[in-house]
Amino acid sequence: MNMNNMQPIFILPEGSNRNTGRDAQRSNISAAIAVAETVRTTLGPKGMDKMLVDNLGDIIITNDGVTILEEMQVNHPAAKMLVEVSKTQEQEVGDGTTTAVVLAGELLKQADDLLEQNIHPTVIANGYRIASLEALKILESFADKIKINDKEMLKKIAITAMTGKSAEIARENLAQMIVDAIGSITEVEDGNIFIDRDSLKIEKRTGGSVDDSELIQGIVIDKERVHSDMPRRLENAKILLLDAALEVKETESDTQIRITSPQQLQAFLEEEEKMLKTMVNKVIASGANVIFCEKGIDDTIQHLFSRKNIFAARRVKRSDMEKLSKATGAKIVNKVEDVTPEDLGFAGLVEQKKIGGENMTFVEKCKHPKSVTLLIRGGTEHVIDEIERAVIDSIGDLISVIKNEGKIVAGGGSPEIEVSKQLLKYSHKLKGREQLAVKGFARALESIPRTLAENAGLDPIDIIVALKAKHEEKNGHDYGLSVFDGEVKNMKNLGIIEPLMTKVQAINSATEAAIMILRIDDVISSGDSKQPRMPPQGMGGAGMPGMEM
Repeated sequence: MNMNNMQPIFILPEGSNRNTGRDAQRSNISAAIAVAETVRTTLGPKGMDKMLVDNLGDIIITNDGVTILEEMQVNHPAAKMLVEVSKTQEQEVGDGTTTAVVLAGELLKQADDLLEQNIHPTVIANGYRIASLEALKILESFADKIKINDKEMLKKIAITAMTGKSAEIARENLAQMIVDAIGSITEVEDGNIFIDRDSLKIEKRTGGSVDDSELIQGIVIDKERVHSDMPRRLENAKILLLDAALEVKETESDTQIRITSPQQLQAFLEEEEKMLKTMVNKVIASGANVIFCEKGIDDTIQHLFSRKNIFAARRVKRSDMEKLSKATGAKIVNKVEDVTPEDLGFAGLVEQKKIGGENMTFVEKCKHPKSVTLLIRGGTEHVIDEIERAVIDSIGDLISVIKNEGKIVAGGGSPEIEVSKQLLKYSHKLKGREQLAVKGFARALESIPRTLAENAGLDPIDIIVALKAKHEEKNGHDYGLSVFDGEVKNMKNLGIIEPLMTKVQAINSATEAAIMILRIDDVISSGDSKQPRMPPQGMGGAGMPGMEM
């Protein structure tokens, strides 16, 4: 049979697109680089902010990499991988999202140059794997250790994370509050460190300034007392946490009660009131004077509590109940009849305050709270939202340092330059084309200090040259770019410190994403499956027979 005379057929539904070979690689790499370029200008203390406006007109002003990428609603499949890089960085460390994305974009840019030299993607991918493993060894070699209870060093790490963000104006106070908060929720059991990030609650309220933000040694909940006659403020509070309704229970099945006389109605009402009073007496007998109920509280019980000078709040969220339990030491009780004095927690003060026009309940002055609240204040919603993002970054950095045995590196692009320098030396030991990929990886790492310089309005070439010269000196690995004066200085002496884990995760995530994108040589996007299939027809060029997919 003459193959040239065969009529080619479609193997994909009508409307499908297929991009193969070098075209597919160019498309994917270009999309990923475009994403990296979007967040590139936000990197560092001198980075700029982005204004994001959604289809409802809501505005977000931020320079937080993961927030920008999530709000952009990226559609290109390869570009989405870089969004996933930022999300992974955020989940694992809490900071360094922009670094990870910029690095991934630069790795792909270097790979594109190698592809133009006809180096196979698999060779590049293998070289990148070799380089990333060596880079992590190099990072470990010059990382320092701090004591995890060294509050001054932890404060410097928190300040570094907030520098360049809206929170910078109050970074000293915020950093101190974050360090104290992390200290409260850190638990050590059998030599192992446990930090439950959810135990640190962040509440935001507009009004005042950032300096008015405060750390509450306890919990703040957006609930108020259920009855106006209840006390607004109680000292030495004995707290009961109740996961049961303080109401007469409804039957599970439909039930009818026939009342044929006023005496029967009176008896029914008296019995109901007796049940409610029994509940109240049980609570009073326990000694509780503050009740947080996850469910409803009957009007009669509200009145009886108010007469006994008891503070009560209802419909409290389960997450808040758990935090209250950690802060006060109270146990969450499921049945009113099971309440005992041993189930109660303690707080030095329970008070209802109006913050930002809303009533909130402050449970504070707890003895040894394992859950605390950071109350963030600011002039506008946009300001406090951005401060919250900066605070979350700082919290993530501190937790990663503590969990990683206190390992830190200097900031200002110094670790990237040092790793790049040593990787270039290491590449000379390799044979084959992987050497070129390792060199490309080393050049990609230089993009971080180069971007810091560009965003500060400095000449990146001069800065890179000066950094490399310093790093050739003995013990020069801590020298980075001080963007405020444009000088190359010892970053640790300046107190610019970052967690080792931030750099490790950024390199791992960026490398994996770059390799995955590089290995794609065929992109098939499906058409509308609801459309009718067209009969086989010419595809243009020298077609090949195929089978339906």
